[in-house]
Amino acid sequence: MTTTLPALSLLETRVLGVLVEKQHTVADTYPLTLNALISGCNQKTSRDPVLSATDTEVQSTVDRLKSLSLIVESSGGRVMRYAHNVERVLGLPSQAVALLATLMLRGPQTLGELRINSDRLHRFADISAVDAFLQELAVRASGALVAELPRSPGSRENRWTHLLSGAPPPDTASADRSAPLAGDVVTLTEIAALKANMRHLEEELEALQRTVANLRSELGGT
Repeated sequence: MTTTLPALSLLETRVLGVLVEKQHTVADTYPLTLNALISGCNQKTSRDPVLSATDTEVQSTVDRLKSLSLIVESSGGRVMRYAHNVERVLGLPSQAVALLATLMLRGPQTLGELRINSDRLHRFADISAVDAFLQELAVRASGALVAELPRSPGSRENRWTHLLSGAPPPDTASADRSAPLAGDVVTLTEIAALKANMRHLEEELEALQRTVANLRSELGGT
């Protein structure tokens, strides 16, 4: 079964990436509960960008992915559990799904980065094996799922990106991840990362304010 999908949102690709990842890394607790899925989406490590998705946002995303048959729901004890259905819907081998998931979780990467970062999902023999599966994904008759980005200034290798959210904007496709965007253009990815960083700073400020209040109380209000 091969399906042409509509463009997926950042959170939709994050949910799918988490389900593929956890299927391999925590097989004993897979399929995932909603709480485990939320934790995986908001995980601080091995994620680019870092998100702060709410319970409602993740549940709404799961419901949409279910309507596209990309997620299947099962009853496990007293809670519902969720599993991905990417291989069947897109007609892909597990190796290709591992690479797609790594791109969905970490953003554009070089062949070497993909081989290292996908190691827990599938151990590729060498970089040429990674390249071979990417090439197949890029020339699928039903539509490309990945694309090779133009080389960034100062970079020695090209990076690859997934196309499940549509083609990357022409003005950002060749931009380096560390370089600022021209003008006032801000991507959804950057907005999500900025929101997460702002929330973290607010939490630190609140903790500092509580510490100061406690010190004042101990010193008798001076």
